[in-house]
Amino acid sequence: MTIGRRALLGACATAALARTARAAPVVRLGVLRFGTVSWELDVIRRHHLDAEAGVTIEAVELAGSQATQVAMQAGSVDLTAQDWLWVARQRAAGADWTFSPFSNVAGAVVAPAASPVRSIADLKGRRLGIAGSPIDKSWLILRAYAQRTLGLDLDQAVEKRFAPPPLLAQEVASGRLDAVLTFWPFAARAEAAGMRQVLSVEDAVRGLGIQGTVPVVGYVFADSWAARQRPALDGFLAAAAKAQRILAEQDAEWQALRPLTATQTDAELAQLMAYYRRGIPRGFGAPERDAAAALFTVLAETGGEALVGKARTLPAGTFWQAGPS
Repeated sequence: MTIGRRALLGACATAALARTARAAPVVRLGVLRFGTVSWELDVIRRHHLDAEAGVTIEAVELAGSQATQVAMQAGSVDLTAQDWLWVARQRAAGADWTFSPFSNVAGAVVAPAASPVRSIADLKGRRLGIAGSPIDKSWLILRAYAQRTLGLDLDQAVEKRFAPPPLLAQEVASGRLDAVLTFWPFAARAEAAGMRQVLSVEDAVRGLGIQGTVPVVGYVFADSWAARQRPALDGFLAAAAKAQRILAEQDAEWQALRPLTATQTDAELAQLMAYYRRGIPRGFGAPERDAAAALFTVLAETGGEALVGKARTLPAGTFWQAGPS
């Protein structure tokens, strides 16, 4: 083969690769800078899992959970992580959002080592910090658990303080709270610092008699977008699943992620890793859907219209089911 012909073939191959790169479907992903999605995105990029899956991921950094909801509704992003209860409420109102599970871990009630709170029954008359708002799902799950298992109305029995998790961490550290119900990254940090777990939200769900694993957070997107951009969705979900497997199996990856986790100690990183790994979905079939439907009914009874809108049963299509692509 002549040098000229080899050069021509090389140029053609380069052009073909360039066309392929340009043709890769794009996913605009809404991320929180220090959220767990950003951890997985970092793994995807360092291991080139997006290119391997034939997709281009454009990260759109957002300020918080409400910002992700606004961005989705405005069409500024194609996909982001969100609570399935939000999806259910929107779907009941006629929207076409749907949900693919990302994590099964929610949070926990934690207390200082010297706190008198050693069980949920001990919360009566105590000062409880609660991450989020009065209709946060973890608080409603805890209320339902206490009512059904102990006959205790926590909404009336405790001195409540609703606040963001960092502020609650400061309050409990200063002795102004006896316990806190907080999101899992903050529960992990608290336990690493010596606090005790009183009850996890997952254990509270099981205490309600709900069988099967219920997802907590997942990737949310529109059915209509998925129908138009199925290769983009399939490629993204494949890359995300590989990133989760890497984080599940390789401890060294967590050292590379350490700047994003903002951990201060090895114990803190180890607790974050343990919580994250416990939350990785191992499958999502009929048992998990049935469990989610049962929990939705409990939450609708406890949180009412402020939480779920007019729906009293889980709206069809809340959880995405992959059909033929």
